[in-house]
Amino acid sequence: MIKVKNLTKYYVHERALDNVSFTLGEGEILGFLGPNGAGKSTTMNIITGYLSSDAGTVEIDGTDILENPSLAKKKIGYLPEIPPLYNDMTVRGYLEFMFRLKKVKKPMKEHINSICELVKISDVKERVIKHLSKGYRQRVGLAQALIGDPPVLILDEPTVGLDPQQIIEIRRLIRDLGKKHTIILSSHLLSEVQAVCDKILIINEGKIVADELKTSLTGTGSSTSKLRVVVEGRRQQVRSLLQKVDGVTKVTDLGETEKGCCEFTVESRRDVRRLVFRALSKTDFSILEMSPVEFSLEDTYLGIITGKAGSKEVQDNVSNI
Repeated sequence: MIKVKNLTKYYVHERALDNVSFTLGEGEILGFLGPNGAGKSTTMNIITGYLSSDAGTVEIDGTDILENPSLAKKKIGYLPEIPPLYNDMTVRGYLEFMFRLKKVKKPMKEHINSICELVKISDVKERVIKHLSKGYRQRVGLAQALIGDPPVLILDEPTVGLDPQQIIEIRRLIRDLGKKHTIILSSHLLSEVQAVCDKILIINEGKIVADELKTSLTGTGSSTSKLRVVVEGRRQQVRSLLQKVDGVTKVTDLGETEKGCCEFTVESRRDVRRLVFRALSKTDFSILEMSPVEFSLEDTYLGIITGKAGSKEVQDNVSNI
């Protein structure tokens, strides 16, 4: 559905994008992450046709954005971080204006009413936009992106300014939209990306540093296992026993949790819970706790961006770095 190949962009002599390439299939939701100035906005602006690239191509459902921009843009609904609203217009008037501007070939009233109901702004259709709360204005911006029912949606910080209940509703809506739309979602909220997206792409200094399924970055699809073990016993002896367990690759001593009790993380290439239990049960040591540790998207992201991607957790869970 979306094919980006070797995008390169310069601002004067500064390279903003460096051979950026990725693909996104029909019905997939991509979380686009990166620090400020990494190239996220530049990439999204090129995909939507607002900027041209110095090299590379973008295809939207088989249509090149530079060779046939009119056709390609009809297939895209775009919500910028700051929605492009006309504040002196009513919500209905604005959406009707956008409907005509996009030259949509659908019954206007029914189409706009269905979108307003979808994004829950039906109760404010007759109000002037400048009198709406920031959350409602964000919803109106999302409504204009949906006009024409485009197959591709580009959403830049779609939950900015929303209260917690609205954020939950918009996330649910994005997941529902993903059933029939291909979506690129840019957000600084890692919890939002983890809750909504199927794939995660991380860009840093104009380069793609990770392009993975969410399960790969969070460790749920990884062959690496990590356990937290709390044992009542002598630390050095417990550590020595854990290191000898077949399959264990690393044991980290986290110190004492309370007098006479020690805590470790145990990393391995497979599930070693039973082997750990058997090894410790042969001694006088008591296992107080043994639980799996899930890899955090936040930890992985920070490891990549800060250049600490050499840690074992990151290397094991991001194969494309």
